[in-house]
Amino acid sequence: MSPIALSDFRSVVFFIGAGMSAECGVPTYRGSGGIWAQYDYGEYACQRAFDRNPRKVLDFHELRRKTVLDCAPHAGHHALAKLQAAQPRLHVITQNIDGLLQRAGVHVAAELHGSLWRVRCARHGVHEDLAAARYATRACPDCGAPLRPDITWFEDMVDEDVFARAGELIAGCELFVSVGTSAVVYPAASFIPLAQRKGALMVEINPEATEASKLFMRTLREPASVALVNGFAP
Repeated sequence: MSPIALSDFRSVVFFIGAGMSAECGVPTYRGSGGIWAQYDYGEYACQRAFDRNPRKVLDFHELRRKTVLDCAPHAGHHALAKLQAAQPRLHVITQNIDGLLQRAGVHVAAELHGSLWRVRCARHGVHEDLAAARYATRACPDCGAPLRPDITWFEDMVDEDVFARAGELIAGCELFVSVGTSAVVYPAASFIPLAQRKGALMVEINPEATEASKLFMRTLREPASVALVNGFAP
């Protein structure tokens, strides 16, 4: 089957899920080997846990940062960066917090669940933290309060502005490519039927069928590291 030419579409969205990063060795969140099969989120990944023991929570997230830094972007990440450089109408929306897309040179329009590489203060907002595994600082430089990771934890509300931006891009796209997402994590999964309702050409990249597979017109049952290299042309 010939590659899909992105130049045939006025707007393209690649919607990235955990499977994209799992190929690099980043643990997923659910299922066998997933983070929350090994750890209790109530101890490490909710505001209650942070309020109770910020040091414990930040120690845990430094371990997650180290795990990510030990992984390198794969061929699919680099292929996506090249496609985007050649086709500026290609927008990337990710559910992942690991920063692997950015390390490969991809511009991400919306990080739905935040980033391991930012921290935030409830009073003074977000601070970038691109240090190595250890945080550059754990205290807000303005008020001294503990800085929490700028990610969407369990029991958190999503960032409405980020989701609104993603929704606008998806509602206006002519080609929607879902990459490595299980399609079961809401509200992010609701973007897939949105794209289908708006009439986008629907393409799924996933080695296995998902609950949303019936909404797609074309499926590439390959890893992202293969499908993104061979399945698309600028």
